[in-house]
Amino acid sequence: MNKQVKNKQIITKYKQYLKLEKSLSKNTIMAYIGDLEKLISYLEEENINILDVTTDNLDNFSASLRDLGIHPRSQARILSGIRSFFNFLTLDDYISQDPTEFLESPQIGKHIPDILSVEEIDSLINSIDRSTKEGQRNCAILETLYSCGLRVSELCNLKISDLFLDEGFIKVEGKGSKQRLVPISQKATKEIKNYFLQRSDGLIKPGYEDFVFISRFGKNISRIMVFHIIKELSEQIGLKKSISPHTFRHSFATHLLEGGANLRAIQSMLGHECIGTTEIYTHIDKNKLRNEIISHHPRNKTH
Repeated sequence: MNKQVKNKQIITKYKQYLKLEKSLSKNTIMAYIGDLEKLISYLEEENINILDVTTDNLDNFSASLRDLGIHPRSQARILSGIRSFFNFLTLDDYISQDPTEFLESPQIGKHIPDILSVEEIDSLINSIDRSTKEGQRNCAILETLYSCGLRVSELCNLKISDLFLDEGFIKVEGKGSKQRLVPISQKATKEIKNYFLQRSDGLIKPGYEDFVFISRFGKNISRIMVFHIIKELSEQIGLKKSISPHTFRHSFATHLLEGGANLRAIQSMLGHECIGTTEIYTHIDKNKLRNEIISHHPRNKTH
């Protein structure tokens, strides 16, 4: 059975699921299928089988909706329909893990994402037990997320060959395989170098030698693992905010802007296609941040 025939059968079953099990109206079902067809069209262009979709694929699809100028509310509705479809695939055992589990919805209007203060970031990093095998690695991960404003997928795929630590920058491959240079702070550089002192002590599987952050299984660390690391640290210090790896990216951009950085420079460092995506940070109340943000980024302060 070819992929197109199988996909049609899956969609037919999904329609039955929406009608019989979810008891949705005909118009609502048509809307859900219409949204699903947008994703299928995108996946066909990228030559990706719908049963092989990853969270990164869905992140890129979401970004494509934004780049097309689709309103955030419409983006959120489309992604809601996509979540319903992958929930169905999980329930019917077509896939073992739902790739929409960590898919973030677009911000509606001028809603500002949660950010961490400098003190909260310090508390999270200081709570890491460096005596454990993964402790120094986790310190380097959080410092790199915050120092460079990376997407979690960019962090997980970061290569040693793309580090230029003595020069003070790293090369990042973002969405659409587009590369950009990002400055890295002295603090993050120090933590990465400390991690490298013990990185080779653990298992590194063939083919993964060039990845910066290695899991206990010898492969590059996964986005889900980074999510769990941050969640555990957050619970450990009793942080009330709901945070994820993306929170460090928001905090990076916000602190830079409040420190006086140019919006276009922030856009370049974040790898945003459209300046409008970056402009959300201009709506943040400046009184929320501490006076200690002297220059553009707290990690670049001199002591």
